[in-house]
Amino acid sequence: MEVYHSDPILQSPSLHHLGQFVRAHAQKWTDGTPDFEQFERELHEHVMALEREVVTQELARYDVTAEQVEVEGVSYRHTLTSPETYLSAAGPVTVTRNLYRPAGRGSKSICPLELRAGIVGGHLTPRAARQAAFVMAQLTPGESEALFDELAGMRPSRASLDRLPKTLSAQWETHRQEWESALRMQETVPPEATVMAVSVDGVMIPMKDGAAERSAKQAEPGKHASGPTGNQEVGCGTVVLYDTEGARVQTVRYGRMPESKKVTLQQELHAEVASIVALRPDLRRVYLADGAKDNWRLLKEIDQALNLPAQSTVNIVDFYHACEHLKKGCDAAWGESTPRGKAEFERLKMLLKEADHGADQVIRALKYQRSRARGAKRQRLDAELTYFRNQRPHMDYAEYVRQGLPIASGVIEAACKTLVTQRMKRSGMAWRQPGGQGILTLRSVIQSERWHAAWALLSADFRKAVEVHQAPQGWESTIRTKLSDARLVQALPDRIDATTLPLAI
Repeated sequence: MEVYHSDPILQSPSLHHLGQFVRAHAQKWTDGTPDFEQFERELHEHVMALEREVVTQELARYDVTAEQVEVEGVSYRHTLTSPETYLSAAGPVTVTRNLYRPAGRGSKSICPLELRAGIVGGHLTPRAARQAAFVMAQLTPGESEALFDELAGMRPSRASLDRLPKTLSAQWETHRQEWESALRMQETVPPEATVMAVSVDGVMIPMKDGAAERSAKQAEPGKHASGPTGNQEVGCGTVVLYDTEGARVQTVRYGRMPESKKVTLQQELHAEVASIVALRPDLRRVYLADGAKDNWRLLKEIDQALNLPAQSTVNIVDFYHACEHLKKGCDAAWGESTPRGKAEFERLKMLLKEADHGADQVIRALKYQRSRARGAKRQRLDAELTYFRNQRPHMDYAEYVRQGLPIASGVIEAACKTLVTQRMKRSGMAWRQPGGQGILTLRSVIQSERWHAAWALLSADFRKAVEVHQAPQGWESTIRTKLSDARLVQALPDRIDATTLPLAI
């Protein structure tokens, strides 16, 4: 007696078609040189078809057939069996799944298949969701749609791509503190790190719902943030580790949608700094920022909350921001774009960076020019003199360089550009809180090299355990009755058991 073990994949129509395609293509060589690009395209289509077939069979195994199930302590009773189409990384796949509903009117049904497999947003398989989220972090929905169409795998719609960051952001914000802590717990501080630099800045973006609110605030007495009506400030923060040579060895970036006093951003930066300090209390702490009072307040409160000796802390005004003010002073004193003005700017800029007490020499030079000026010119010089006098304690650049400390906040400037500007300030764009934060969160974890770990946390949150309470009596006949479509009934095997049921439905 001979025993044959038949593997369902060997009977796959898609696999059969793939084999036929390869054999048929080989015959084309007898008539000349075939088009290789066409071969690649057709091969990809056959492989994707095979992948969809295998994914369909595997996804069906996650379904549950029972009279009653329990999810997170809530009981649900079986209500319906129906087909549903999901989007996998290879394209759409259709499976028949069971739905369950808890007691009570107006209650929402659940799908054990979706919960056990971790379907995202009721539509995307985990791998499809991951790929779509990564692309959406970089491109607009329209650009993302065009890219997926060119790749010829899955083809998500523009609308579903636009919804995905909002869906993921809602999950992330619910568990944000817990998950951010988990990400930090997985990391170590590079042994070559000697300095930790913390910076804060912001960039204005257009808000869909911000125009009326901002107009009302501008009407209130007191000082207000500059920027077009309807624009609000996204907060950006960075924590950077440097080695003794001044090279960056680790960078973490955070971005938060507009919020009063950047409270959430401050919490994130404090937790990040505290986590690093707990592992390496010997690191020099540098706080780098421009002259904005709110940024210095935020950084000061972060350091105070650490409750550590102050001698390890250095506050530094960004050198290039100081140079911007120096340029304004030189333009006021000697004229904008004049040869004398350019020469004096270069001379004073070098003194500011390289000379001991360079800031004092800049102040003396501007003070002398102010004494000779009148009218508007004198007022402009007064403004720049005030800036340098106020920031003087944080401008010992020559000493900072000797100690190997960073003097420029280029990393935070880059964060503002790459986290926010490049993706969120395209022509015609305007944002609301959920969609904007979804993009910022995705870009933050990607640019902080935390994408893989962050997605593992997100993906796991979409998976839920489903407990079967009671199998129905005569369930085999029940399934056949519910699958009343003649084509589906014909597709069922003669005998349904625990092994064949997932493939049958």
